[in-house]
Amino acid sequence: MKKRLSGKLHIVSLGCAKNLIDSEVMGGLARSSGMSLVENPDEADVVIVNTCGFIGPAKEEALDVILTLADNRKKTGRAFKLVVAGCLAQRYGRELARDLPEADLFIGTGEVGRIVGHLQSLREGGSRRAVITQPDFLMTARHERALPPSAAAYLKISDGCSNRCAYCAIPAIRGRARSRPPGDILTEARRLLARGAREIILIGQDTTAYGRDLPGRPTLAALISDLATLADLDRLRLLYAHPAHLSDDLLLAMAAHPAVCRYLDLPVQHIDDSILTAMNRRVSAARIRKIIGRARSLMPDVALRTSLIVGFPGETPRRFARLLDFVREARFDHLGVFTYSREEGTAAAARPARISEKEKERRRDAVMNEQADISYAINQELIGSVEEVLIEERSDRAGYPFVGRARRQAPEIDGVTYLKNGDVQIGDIVSCIITGADHYDLFGEISFDKPGRTAL
Repeated sequence: MKKRLSGKLHIVSLGCAKNLIDSEVMGGLARSSGMSLVENPDEADVVIVNTCGFIGPAKEEALDVILTLADNRKKTGRAFKLVVAGCLAQRYGRELARDLPEADLFIGTGEVGRIVGHLQSLREGGSRRAVITQPDFLMTARHERALPPSAAAYLKISDGCSNRCAYCAIPAIRGRARSRPPGDILTEARRLLARGAREIILIGQDTTAYGRDLPGRPTLAALISDLATLADLDRLRLLYAHPAHLSDDLLLAMAAHPAVCRYLDLPVQHIDDSILTAMNRRVSAARIRKIIGRARSLMPDVALRTSLIVGFPGETPRRFARLLDFVREARFDHLGVFTYSREEGTAAAARPARISEKEKERRRDAVMNEQADISYAINQELIGSVEEVLIEERSDRAGYPFVGRARRQAPEIDGVTYLKNGDVQIGDIVSCIITGADHYDLFGEISFDKPGRTAL
């Protein structure tokens, strides 16, 4: 019989929502084994930093957090154990164990499901400082997540990636693409809805590669159709849709179900064919444009989000100008830009024709300035329209006591909608008239023509 754990655990989750789910799984496993979760690291007996290690700035943030926690531990005299988990640990764990004595244990992404054993070992004085195994963990509905009360919940339908984009280290960090069976996903979705979720957000490293590794090759289109008909589901949102794998059936399924948000996250990264080829994106500019046109023809009110990379080796001024022209042409509702980060172990790391950091930043600023004007114009066009808004928290903005998200806004990455004139609760879905807008946020007045029910 396994020994029960005791004590208090604090988890710092860095990076993307996919990493957040791993943190919730580790928290759920620790809690079910006897530990309590605390919000303040100063109260904890163990602190886990679940790191991101995707690009340079993410690595720097993770190291800053680790060293700050270690420094606070030294200053306060608290003897908590410091565990470094996640992508940075998977990628550099053995080197970090040698060079970063401040941490007590480093565990890779493959160890998420074995966190209880690692915490037991720490309690008993275990001496292994780095446990880096194959990155093959895949959560299931059997993993109880430590979820905070929220009207929106992420649902990871797959993990890992097999695309081998030339700039990306994710396949080495997260392993090959692995999909969860449809029935398992539906089980978790029902559990999330029973907990009060109004919106479920499907995520994975590449959601549009879903099902290719499973018997019978179930499709994302069929999964979305099944999820969209679940009782009590108000919204279903899809993120991380790789354009090389996005099928017309998927767009048709999105258009067919009212519960599915008319929102498409399509990370194109670039539009110049030579750069797309060098990136190993396996999609052409013509195909990208066709997807955008098809999505807008099937869903005229669709909100499109993309991410771009500027400064990739070989991005000449002419190729960058082509990308900037595309931004003007496509008029994405939401857009994020990364400057190219040279990552060791990737195919692009050895490419010549590198671009200076100063020039990368200049190009990023040029795209974002262009996008700011586009986003502002699109938001101005929404004034006077009626939007359905999920209320998520109280606001500290004068005159607008509530803040939430319209269907066209995904959490964390897009703007929000500030609301006034309503006696409502967190978790309500309400209709509102948009009365104002800035570059990224909307402002509205709540209408009671279509009152929403309280979920939380």
